[in-house]
Amino acid sequence: MNERAMRLRGLIRKESLQILRDPSSIAIAFILPAVLLLLFGFGVSLDARHVTLGLVVEQPSAAAASLTAQFRQSPYFVPQEFSNAGTAQTALADGRIEGFVWLRANFARQLSAGHDPAIGLFVNGTDANNARIIENYVQQSWTIWGAQQTGSANPAPIAVQPRIWFNPAVRSRDYLVPGLIAVIMTLTGALLTALVIAREWERGTMEALMVTKISMHEILISKLIPYFLLGMGGMVVSVLIAVTLFGVPLRGSPLVLGLAASLFMLASLGMGLVISTVAKNQFVAGQIAIITTFLPAFILSGFIFDISSMPPPIQLVTHIVAARYFVSILQTLFLAGTVWSVVLPNLFALAVMAAVFLGVARLVARKRLD
Repeated sequence: MNERAMRLRGLIRKESLQILRDPSSIAIAFILPAVLLLLFGFGVSLDARHVTLGLVVEQPSAAAASLTAQFRQSPYFVPQEFSNAGTAQTALADGRIEGFVWLRANFARQLSAGHDPAIGLFVNGTDANNARIIENYVQQSWTIWGAQQTGSANPAPIAVQPRIWFNPAVRSRDYLVPGLIAVIMTLTGALLTALVIAREWERGTMEALMVTKISMHEILISKLIPYFLLGMGGMVVSVLIAVTLFGVPLRGSPLVLGLAASLFMLASLGMGLVISTVAKNQFVAGQIAIITTFLPAFILSGFIFDISSMPPPIQLVTHIVAARYFVSILQTLFLAGTVWSVVLPNLFALAVMAAVFLGVARLVARKRLD
Protein backbone atom coordinates (compact mmCIF):
# COMPACT_ATOMS: atom_id res chain seq x y z
CA MET A 1 0.00 0.00 0.00
CA ASN A 2 1.49 3.34 -1.03
CA GLU A 3 1.74 6.37 1.21
CA ARG A 4 -1.25 8.17 -0.30
CA ALA A 5 -3.55 5.18 0.17
CA MET A 6 -2.39 4.83 3.78
CA ARG A 7 -3.16 8.51 4.43
CA LEU A 8 -6.61 8.20 2.87
CA ARG A 9 -7.32 5.06 4.89
CA GLY A 10 -6.26 6.85 8.05
CA LEU A 11 -8.48 9.84 7.25
CA ILE A 12 -11.51 7.62 6.62
CA ARG A 13 -10.85 5.81 9.89
CA LYS A 14 -10.55 9.15 11.66
CA GLU A 15 -13.89 10.32 10.22
CA SER A 16 -15.56 7.03 11.15
CA LEU A 17 -14.32 7.27 14.73
CA GLN A 18 -15.46 10.88 14.90
CA ILE A 19 -18.92 9.85 13.74
CA LEU A 20 -19.12 7.17 16.42
CA ARG A 21 -17.94 9.55 19.13
CA ASP A 22 -20.21 12.40 18.04
CA PRO A 23 -23.87 11.30 17.94
CA SER A 24 -24.99 14.43 16.09
CA SER A 25 -23.94 12.99 12.71
CA ILE A 26 -25.84 9.77 13.37
CA ALA A 27 -28.85 11.82 14.46
CA ILE A 28 -28.77 13.85 11.24
CA ALA A 29 -28.44 10.70 9.12
CA PHE A 30 -31.00 8.44 10.79
CA ILE A 31 -33.16 10.22 13.37
CA LEU A 32 -33.77 13.48 11.46
CA PRO A 33 -35.11 11.79 8.28
CA ALA A 34 -37.31 9.44 10.31
CA VAL A 35 -38.77 12.24 12.45
CA LEU A 36 -39.36 14.59 9.50
CA LEU A 37 -40.89 11.81 7.40
CA LEU A 38 -43.26 10.86 10.22
CA LEU A 39 -44.26 14.49 10.85
CA PHE A 40 -44.72 15.42 7.20
CA GLY A 41 -46.11 12.05 6.17
CA PHE A 42 -48.93 12.22 8.70
CA GLY A 43 -49.29 16.01 8.66
CA VAL A 44 -49.14 16.85 4.94
CA SER A 45 -52.17 15.68 2.99
CA LEU A 46 -54.02 16.92 -0.06
CA ASP A 47 -57.11 14.91 0.85
CA ALA A 48 -60.11 16.61 2.44
CA ARG A 49 -61.37 14.58 5.38
CA HIS A 50 -64.19 15.22 7.87
CA VAL A 51 -65.60 18.07 5.76
CA THR A 52 -68.36 19.87 7.63
CA LEU A 53 -71.12 19.88 5.01
CA GLY A 54 -74.45 21.57 5.52
CA LEU A 55 -77.64 19.96 4.24
CA VAL A 56 -80.64 22.15 3.40
CA VAL A 57 -83.86 20.29 2.55
CA GLU A 58 -86.74 22.66 1.79
CA GLN A 59 -89.36 19.93 1.31
CA PRO A 60 -88.80 16.56 3.07
CA SER A 61 -89.36 13.53 0.89
CA ALA A 62 -88.20 9.96 0.52
CA ALA A 63 -85.85 10.93 -2.31
CA ALA A 64 -84.34 13.79 -0.33
CA ALA A 65 -83.93 11.53 2.70
CA SER A 66 -82.10 8.88 0.65
CA LEU A 67 -79.77 11.48 -0.87
CA THR A 68 -78.92 13.07 2.49
CA ALA A 69 -78.33 9.54 3.84
CA GLN A 70 -75.80 9.06 1.05
CA PHE A 71 -73.88 12.12 2.27
CA ARG A 72 -74.01 10.85 5.85
CA GLN A 73 -72.57 7.50 4.79
CA SER A 74 -69.65 9.13 3.01
CA PRO A 75 -66.35 8.92 4.93
CA TYR A 76 -65.49 12.45 3.80
CA PHE A 77 -68.39 14.44 5.26
CA VAL A 78 -69.64 15.47 8.68
CA PRO A 79 -73.16 16.62 7.75
CA GLN A 80 -75.07 19.34 9.59
CA GLU A 81 -78.74 20.03 8.89
CA PHE A 82 -80.14 23.54 8.33
CA SER A 83 -83.74 24.60 7.97
CA ASN A 84 -83.13 27.04 5.11
CA ALA A 85 -80.43 28.33 2.80
CA GLY A 86 -80.09 31.63 4.69
CA THR A 87 -78.90 30.01 7.93
CA ALA A 88 -76.56 27.75 5.95
CA GLN A 89 -75.05 30.77 4.20
CA THR A 90 -74.50 32.42 7.58
CA ALA A 91 -72.78 29.29 8.88
CA LEU A 92 -70.60 29.20 5.75
CA ALA A 93 -69.61 32.84 6.23
CA ASP A 94 -68.83 32.22 9.91
CA GLY A 95 -66.59 29.26 9.04
CA ARG A 96 -68.75 26.71 10.90
CA ILE A 97 -69.20 24.67 7.71
CA GLU A 98 -67.08 24.35 4.58
CA GLY A 99 -70.01 24.09 2.19
CA PHE A 100 -73.65 23.12 1.93
CA VAL A 101 -75.98 21.24 -0.40
CA TRP A 102 -79.35 22.84 -1.14
CA LEU A 103 -82.30 20.65 -2.13
CA ARG A 104 -85.10 22.93 -3.26
CA ALA A 105 -88.80 22.29 -2.74
CA ASN A 106 -89.27 20.92 -6.28
CA PHE A 107 -86.55 18.28 -5.89
CA ALA A 108 -88.91 15.33 -5.40
CA ARG A 109 -91.36 16.52 -8.11
CA GLN A 110 -88.63 16.79 -10.72
CA LEU A 111 -87.32 13.37 -9.79
CA SER A 112 -90.75 11.69 -9.96
CA ALA A 113 -91.41 13.39 -13.32
CA GLY A 114 -88.33 11.73 -14.80
CA HIS A 115 -86.27 14.91 -14.92
CA ASP A 116 -82.76 15.36 -13.59
CA PRO A 117 -83.26 17.49 -10.49
CA ALA A 118 -80.78 20.28 -9.87
CA ILE A 119 -79.14 20.60 -6.49
CA GLY A 120 -77.36 23.68 -5.26
CA LEU A 121 -73.79 23.41 -3.95
CA PHE A 122 -72.10 26.27 -2.14
CA VAL A 123 -68.45 25.85 -1.15
CA ASN A 124 -65.97 28.08 0.67
CA GLY A 125 -63.46 28.90 -2.07
CA THR A 126 -60.81 30.49 0.17
CA ASP A 127 -58.67 27.40 -0.38
CA ALA A 128 -59.22 26.73 -4.09
CA ASN A 129 -57.71 23.24 -3.98
CA ASN A 130 -59.84 22.22 -1.01
CA ALA A 131 -62.92 23.65 -2.71
CA ARG A 132 -62.31 21.56 -5.83
CA ILE A 133 -61.84 18.44 -3.72
CA ILE A 134 -65.12 19.05 -1.85
CA GLU A 135 -66.89 19.63 -5.16
CA ASN A 136 -65.58 16.31 -6.48
CA TYR A 137 -66.63 14.47 -3.32
CA VAL A 138 -70.16 15.88 -3.57
CA GLN A 139 -70.27 14.94 -7.25
CA GLN A 140 -69.14 11.43 -6.36
CA SER A 141 -71.88 11.02 -3.75
CA TRP A 142 -74.46 12.39 -6.18
CA THR A 143 -73.33 9.94 -8.89
CA ILE A 144 -73.45 6.96 -6.53
CA TRP A 145 -76.92 7.93 -5.34
CA GLY A 146 -78.14 8.44 -8.91
CA ALA A 147 -76.87 5.00 -9.91
CA GLN A 148 -78.85 3.45 -7.06
CA GLN A 149 -82.11 5.00 -8.24
CA THR A 150 -84.07 2.73 -10.57
CA GLY A 151 -86.27 4.48 -13.08
CA SER A 152 -85.63 7.84 -11.44
CA ALA A 153 -84.03 9.41 -14.49
CA ASN A 154 -83.50 8.79 -18.16
CA PRO A 155 -80.58 6.43 -18.80
CA ALA A 156 -77.42 8.11 -19.94
CA PRO A 157 -76.41 7.34 -23.54
CA ILE A 158 -72.82 6.75 -22.50
CA ALA A 159 -71.74 4.80 -19.42
CA VAL A 160 -68.50 6.23 -18.09
CA GLN A 161 -66.26 3.77 -16.24
CA PRO A 162 -63.18 5.63 -14.96
CA ARG A 163 -59.90 3.83 -14.48
CA ILE A 164 -57.22 5.49 -12.37
CA TRP A 165 -53.68 4.36 -13.06
CA PHE A 166 -50.68 4.26 -10.70
CA ASN A 167 -52.66 5.42 -7.62
CA PRO A 168 -56.04 3.66 -7.84
CA ALA A 169 -56.92 4.51 -4.23
CA VAL A 170 -56.33 8.21 -5.03
CA ARG A 171 -54.41 8.63 -1.78
CA SER A 172 -52.40 11.82 -1.66
CA ARG A 173 -50.06 10.15 0.82
CA ASP A 174 -48.89 7.68 -1.83
CA TYR A 175 -47.97 10.66 -4.00
CA LEU A 176 -46.50 12.85 -1.26
CA VAL A 177 -44.35 10.41 0.73
CA PRO A 178 -41.89 9.63 -2.11
CA GLY A 179 -41.46 13.36 -2.68
CA LEU A 180 -40.98 13.88 1.05
CA ILE A 181 -38.10 11.40 0.99
CA ALA A 182 -36.33 13.47 -1.67
CA VAL A 183 -36.90 16.75 0.18
CA ILE A 184 -35.74 15.36 3.51
CA MET A 185 -32.69 13.64 2.06
CA THR A 186 -31.72 16.92 0.36
CA LEU A 187 -31.52 18.61 3.74
CA THR A 188 -29.89 15.61 5.41
CA GLY A 189 -27.15 15.24 2.80
CA ALA A 190 -26.28 18.94 2.84
CA LEU A 191 -26.26 19.12 6.65
CA LEU A 192 -24.08 16.03 7.03
CA THR A 193 -21.11 17.64 5.32
CA ALA A 194 -21.81 21.35 5.87
CA LEU A 195 -22.29 21.22 9.64
CA VAL A 196 -19.65 18.60 10.32
CA ILE A 197 -16.90 20.41 8.43
CA ALA A 198 -17.97 23.75 9.89
CA ARG A 199 -17.69 22.18 13.33
CA GLU A 200 -14.15 21.06 12.51
CA TRP A 201 -13.25 24.65 11.61
CA GLU A 202 -14.69 25.84 14.92
CA ARG A 203 -12.81 23.21 16.93
CA GLY A 204 -9.53 23.76 15.10
CA THR A 205 -9.17 20.18 13.82
CA MET A 206 -9.31 21.36 10.21
CA GLU A 207 -6.29 23.61 10.79
CA ALA A 208 -4.43 20.60 12.14
CA LEU A 209 -5.13 18.72 8.91
CA MET A 210 -4.01 21.68 6.82
CA VAL A 211 -0.46 21.64 8.17
CA THR A 212 0.06 17.97 7.29
CA LYS A 213 1.09 16.41 3.97
CA ILE A 214 -2.53 15.41 3.31
CA SER A 215 -3.88 16.94 0.11
CA MET A 216 -7.24 18.68 -0.15
CA HIS A 217 -8.35 15.97 -2.55
CA GLU A 218 -7.77 13.34 0.11
CA ILE A 219 -9.58 15.41 2.73
CA LEU A 220 -12.66 15.71 0.52
CA ILE A 221 -12.73 11.99 -0.28
CA SER A 222 -12.38 11.12 3.40
CA LYS A 223 -15.36 13.36 4.14
CA LEU A 224 -17.49 11.95 1.35
CA ILE A 225 -17.18 8.20 1.96
CA PRO A 226 -18.32 7.95 5.63
CA TYR A 227 -21.12 10.49 5.24
CA PHE A 228 -22.24 8.92 1.97
CA LEU A 229 -22.70 5.64 3.84
CA LEU A 230 -24.54 7.45 6.63
CA GLY A 231 -26.81 9.20 4.17
CA MET A 232 -27.61 5.98 2.34
CA GLY A 233 -28.45 4.41 5.70
CA GLY A 234 -30.92 7.22 6.30
CA MET A 235 -32.34 6.62 2.84
CA VAL A 236 -32.93 2.95 3.66
CA VAL A 237 -34.72 3.94 6.89
CA SER A 238 -36.93 6.39 4.98
CA VAL A 239 -37.88 3.84 2.32
CA LEU A 240 -38.71 1.23 4.98
CA ILE A 241 -40.95 3.73 6.80
CA ALA A 242 -42.67 4.65 3.55
CA VAL A 243 -43.38 1.03 2.61
CA THR A 244 -44.18 -0.48 6.01
CA LEU A 245 -45.76 2.36 7.98
CA PHE A 246 -47.42 4.45 5.27
CA GLY A 247 -48.16 1.52 2.96
CA VAL A 248 -46.75 3.19 -0.15
CA PRO A 249 -46.18 0.51 -2.82
CA LEU A 250 -42.69 0.15 -4.30
CA ARG A 251 -43.40 -1.11 -7.81
CA GLY A 252 -40.02 -0.32 -9.35
CA SER A 253 -36.60 -1.93 -9.09
CA PRO A 254 -34.83 -1.52 -5.71
CA LEU A 255 -31.51 -1.55 -7.58
CA VAL A 256 -32.56 1.43 -9.70
CA LEU A 257 -33.77 3.14 -6.54
CA GLY A 258 -30.38 2.52 -4.93
CA LEU A 259 -28.56 3.93 -7.96
CA ALA A 260 -30.74 7.04 -8.04
CA ALA A 261 -30.34 7.53 -4.29
CA SER A 262 -26.55 7.19 -4.59
CA LEU A 263 -26.32 9.86 -7.30
CA PHE A 264 -28.66 12.15 -5.40
CA MET A 265 -26.74 11.68 -2.16
CA LEU A 266 -23.47 12.55 -3.94
CA ALA A 267 -25.09 15.71 -5.28
CA SER A 268 -26.42 16.63 -1.82
CA LEU A 269 -23.08 15.96 -0.15
CA GLY A 270 -21.40 18.03 -2.86
CA MET A 271 -23.75 20.92 -2.04
CA GLY A 272 -22.81 20.53 1.61
CA LEU A 273 -19.10 20.62 0.78
CA VAL A 274 -19.58 23.82 -1.21
CA ILE A 275 -21.49 25.37 1.69
CA SER A 276 -18.77 24.36 4.13
CA THR A 277 -16.16 26.25 2.11
CA VAL A 278 -18.25 29.42 2.35
CA ALA A 279 -19.38 29.18 5.97
CA LYS A 280 -16.98 28.02 8.66
CA ASN A 281 -19.57 28.51 11.41
CA GLN A 282 -22.16 25.84 12.19
CA PHE A 283 -25.05 28.26 12.61
CA VAL A 284 -24.31 30.04 9.34
CA ALA A 285 -23.76 26.74 7.54
CA GLY A 286 -27.10 25.43 8.81
CA GLN A 287 -28.96 28.54 7.67
CA ILE A 288 -27.35 28.45 4.23
CA ALA A 289 -28.15 24.73 3.89
CA ILE A 290 -31.85 25.31 4.69
CA ILE A 291 -32.16 28.30 2.35
CA THR A 292 -30.26 26.84 -0.60
CA THR A 293 -31.27 23.18 -0.40
CA PHE A 294 -34.39 22.49 1.68
CA LEU A 295 -36.58 25.40 0.59
CA PRO A 296 -35.88 25.04 -3.17
CA ALA A 297 -36.42 21.29 -2.87
CA PHE A 298 -39.74 21.84 -1.09
CA ILE A 299 -41.07 24.50 -3.45
CA LEU A 300 -39.41 23.94 -6.83
CA SER A 301 -39.07 20.15 -7.11
CA GLY A 302 -42.63 19.36 -8.14
CA PHE A 303 -43.16 17.71 -4.76
CA ILE A 304 -46.33 19.74 -4.08
CA PHE A 305 -46.54 22.42 -6.76
CA ASP A 306 -46.82 21.34 -10.39
CA ILE A 307 -43.78 22.60 -12.31
CA SER A 308 -45.72 22.93 -15.57
CA SER A 309 -48.05 25.40 -13.85
CA MET A 310 -45.18 27.70 -12.87
CA PRO A 311 -44.13 30.72 -14.96
CA PRO A 312 -41.48 29.87 -17.61
CA PRO A 313 -38.64 31.72 -15.80
CA ILE A 314 -39.34 29.74 -12.61
CA GLN A 315 -39.46 26.52 -14.61
CA LEU A 316 -35.95 27.26 -15.84
CA VAL A 317 -34.76 27.73 -12.25
CA THR A 318 -36.11 24.28 -11.30
CA HIS A 319 -33.57 22.65 -13.62
CA ILE A 320 -30.78 23.46 -11.16
CA VAL A 321 -32.64 21.88 -8.24
CA ALA A 322 -31.41 18.30 -7.85
CA ALA A 323 -34.51 17.28 -5.91
CA ARG A 324 -36.62 17.87 -9.03
CA TYR A 325 -35.06 14.86 -10.75
CA PHE A 326 -35.05 12.67 -7.64
CA VAL A 327 -38.72 13.41 -6.91
CA SER A 328 -39.63 12.34 -10.45
CA ILE A 329 -37.64 9.11 -10.11
CA LEU A 330 -39.08 8.26 -6.69
CA GLN A 331 -42.70 8.88 -7.67
CA THR A 332 -42.21 6.80 -10.81
CA LEU A 333 -40.52 3.89 -9.03
CA PHE A 334 -42.99 3.84 -6.16
CA LEU A 335 -46.24 4.30 -8.07
CA ALA A 336 -45.68 3.26 -11.68
CA GLY A 337 -42.63 1.00 -11.75
CA THR A 338 -39.32 1.19 -13.61
CA VAL A 339 -40.39 3.38 -16.52
CA TRP A 340 -37.07 3.89 -18.29
CA SER A 341 -38.28 6.78 -20.42
CA VAL A 342 -38.74 8.72 -17.18
CA VAL A 343 -35.96 7.23 -15.07
CA LEU A 344 -33.02 7.44 -17.48
CA PRO A 345 -33.15 11.20 -18.26
CA ASN A 346 -33.46 11.99 -14.57
CA LEU A 347 -30.62 9.63 -13.66
CA PHE A 348 -28.44 11.38 -16.21
CA ALA A 349 -29.39 14.78 -14.77
CA LEU A 350 -28.53 13.61 -11.25
CA ALA A 351 -25.16 12.29 -12.44
CA VAL A 352 -24.39 15.64 -14.06
CA MET A 353 -25.41 17.57 -10.94
CA ALA A 354 -23.36 15.29 -8.68
CA ALA A 355 -20.31 15.82 -10.91
CA VAL A 356 -20.89 19.59 -11.00
CA PHE A 357 -21.28 20.04 -7.25
CA LEU A 358 -18.35 17.78 -6.39
CA GLY A 359 -16.26 19.53 -9.04
CA VAL A 360 -17.15 22.96 -7.66
CA ALA A 361 -16.36 21.76 -4.14
CA ARG A 362 -12.92 20.64 -5.31
CA LEU A 363 -12.28 23.93 -7.15
CA VAL A 364 -13.24 26.20 -4.26
CA ALA A 365 -11.56 24.09 -1.58
CA ARG A 366 -8.05 25.33 -0.90
CA LYS A 367 -5.51 24.09 1.57
CA ARG A 368 -5.08 27.37 3.35
CA LEU A 369 -6.17 28.88 6.62
CA ASP A 370 -7.58 32.21 5.33
